[in-house]
Formats: sequence, structure tokens, C-alpha cells
Amino acid sequence: MEHLIVHLKKELKRHFFDYSLLITAGIFFLVAINAFRGERFLEFTILLAFASFYIIWGVYHHLIDNSLHLRNVLEYILIGFTILFLLKIIIIP
Repeated sequence: MEHLIVHLKKELKRHFFDYSLLITAGIFFLVAINAFRGERFLEFTILLAFASFYIIWGVYHHLIDNSLHLRNVLEYILIGFTILFLLKIIIIP
């Protein structure tokens, strides 16, 4: 457990800008979803924009870290679109 905490501290220190950008985008996403509640098309557009941002962010993060592989890209695509479809089911009935 201690090794995990040390690793996370190093990761956050090395990539502070990356994670700050992701958290800021997530907060803007939540605010935008809340602001356009009931507007189905806009909600879906915001969800799609955030999923696309997440995929681009993941590729950028691994590109900067020199650890970009096809499996990383596929992972971010699958996670992004899984979240998109799950949130679409939950938020947009």
C-alpha cells in the first residue's frame, strides 16, 4: 500500500499539469451538463465532447511520457465511449 502512495505522489508531481487539465475539464463538463439539463441534443454533444477530450488527453499524456502504444489508445477509446454510453443512459432517458 505504501508503494502505491509513493507512486501516486511521484506521478502527480511529474504530471501535475496533465491531471489539473483533466480535473478542470471534468468540472466544466459537470457544470455544462447541469446548465443544459433537459436539452437532449446539447447534453449528448457535451458528453461526446468530453469523451473525445478524454481520448485526446490520454493520447497526449502517454505521448509526453513516451509510453504511447496502440493498447493505450484502444483503452482510452473504449473507456471514453463506455462512459459516453453509460452516462447517456443515465442522464438522457
